[in-house]
Formats: sequence, structure tokens, C-alpha cells
Amino acid sequence: MITAYIAIGSNLSDPVAQAQKAIEALRQHPHIKLVNCSSLYSSTPMGPQDQPDYINAVAEIQTHLTPLELLDSTQAIELEQGRVRKAERWGPRSLDLDILLYGDQVINHERLTVPHYGMKVREFVIYPLYEIAPHLSLPDGTELQYLIKTIDRNGLSIWQA
Repeated sequence: MITAYIAIGSNLSDPVAQAQKAIEALRQHPHIKLVNCSSLYSSTPMGPQDQPDYINAVAEIQTHLTPLELLDSTQAIELEQGRVRKAERWGPRSLDLDILLYGDQVINHERLTVPHYGMKVREFVIYPLYEIAPHLSLPDGTELQYLIKTIDRNGLSIWQA
């Protein structure tokens, strides 16, 4: 089994419910074991500011799926929950599931880049990841304990009902 980390984000169509449904879909997937999941976090949009705030989380899973099979599975969950892929980068979305890490592998495929290319500078990824895996080191040796000290929260907060 490979340990992988999946970022979860939503800012449309009841983002809290979208995130919770995505976590449950990961839990119910026959080839994925949900090991842990962070709290839900509220974050401001990274891209255009004329969109709602996001709800974010990170899930730790174990799987026998290959990286591309896992990508297909996460994209199927997105589609089931109404995700419409648009050319607009960093725009609003009902659900975004990104493979952050897949074991200690470095993957550069036309469909998938792991570690996720922007994870080291995104507070809405690093803080939830640190919550569930504080001693984790990235494939390049960077420790989360170091990253957490260098990244600003930018208003990131644990979501409160």
C-alpha cells in the first residue's frame, strides 16, 4: 500500500457539504483506505478575488492504485459532485481534489505532477497537511516542520459551523 495525500477544496454549491461528501467518497472507495483527514479550513481565494472563500482539507489515504488510477478516481469523484472543468485557472469550483504526494515518488507526467507543483507555498495545503502529518518530509527532503514556520496563514482559519 502507498500512502498518498489528497487536497480537497471547494467554494461553490455548499462548499462544506462538497468537502464532506468528497471525504466520504474517499472513505467508500473500494481501492482507497482513508487513514486520516484534517479539519476543514476556510481560506481566501488564491486567484481572482471576486469569488467566494474556499473550504479546504487534506486527506491521508492508503491505496494500491497507481498514480494515474488514483487521479482517475479523484476526477470521477469531482465529476460526480458537479465539477465542470474550465480553462480559467484558480477560478471558482464545486470541488477540486489534488494529489499532493504519492509515497515519496516524484511524478512528471502530462496528466499529473507530484509533489503538487504549488503545495510548498499554499497555506491552505500546508496547514491542513501539517495537522495530520507534522513529521512528514517531502520527496526533496523539505520538512513540513520547516515549511509551517515560513508560510503566512493569510487569514486561513479552521472552519466553524
